Amino acid sequence: MNKITVIGSGNVGSTIAYTLTVMGLASEIIMIDVNEEKSLGEALDIRQGVPFANPANIYAGTYDDAKGSDIIVITSGMPRKAGQSRLDLAQTNVDVIKSIADKIVPVAPESTYVIVSNPVDVLTYVFLKHTGLPKERVIGSGTILDTARLRSRLSEYYSVNQKNVHAYMLGEHGDSGFVPWSIANISNVPVENYGKAILTGDVYPDLNKEDVENYVRKSGARVIARKGATYYAVSMSVCHVCKCLLSGIDTTLTVSTLLNGEYGIDDVCLSLLNVVGNKGAHSKIMLPLNDAEIKALHNSANVLKDLIKGLNI
Repeated sequence: MNKITVIGSGNVGSTIAYTLTVMGLASEIIMIDVNEEKSLGEALDIRQGVPFANPANIYAGTYDDAKGSDIIVITSGMPRKAGQSRLDLAQTNVDVIKSIADKIVPVAPESTYVIVSNPVDVLTYVFLKHTGLPKERVIGSGTILDTARLRSRLSEYYSVNQKNVHAYMLGEHGDSGFVPWSIANISNVPVENYGKAILTGDVYPDLNKEDVENYVRKSGARVIARKGATYYAVSMSVCHVCKCLLSGIDTTLTVSTLLNGEYGIDDVCLSLLNVVGNKGAHSKIMLPLNDAEIKALHNSANVLKDLIKGLNI
């Protein structure tokens, strides 16, 4: 019987709670928000659809209700507005995450925490440093969404199942994130050679890697400009992380965790390929990055470190 608490009942938090219910990942889901009426309404709306899903108890609660949660998902914070970078949000949401940490960790010290609020890499670092929790149990959603956007785009290029696409976005969940193209492949064929490897006679467009990376980086801003917020894809991504955390079989995911010397980088949270399972994000996979890709990773780390230096954490 799994118990998951979602802190923040805005677009992202409520969609995560809904998706957790549809996926049948938890028998108990608690929704917490400073706007209690919002949590009550969202929980009631989801709960009334449960007869068509796996049995679950979804309700609006308090921090005390989170006791015994397997996973606590934190989505609270000011949302990103059109034209605003994730990093512009930093200090405001740092203060929010510290306030939440002081209330939730004493109640649920054994839970695994999934940070979703932006700038996610900075807030994952702040939450970890502020609480002193084991690093494998503080996980940022990181570039799992960027990676999904990348795979979705490449699957469109070649009209192939997204699950056959093996490519990653690493580094910051933001402008300095990058694709290590040297290891990107579709069914073990280097991605740039895939179109020529298909013997159907179909003609595929040449892969413009720069365009693909720009598409991934700008996807969030495009959605925000068109509908005001992003919440479906990020919620599906976060629920996949929760599914992996509850599983007895490890899965590799590009989530944000603390680095401790990997690729010569330490004391910052960003996304590498992590092994995630019921022990948390307990291991990293050292991908065979080339020199240019390692340089890009260092750049991403430096961008985040420079921001953190200017914050009151």
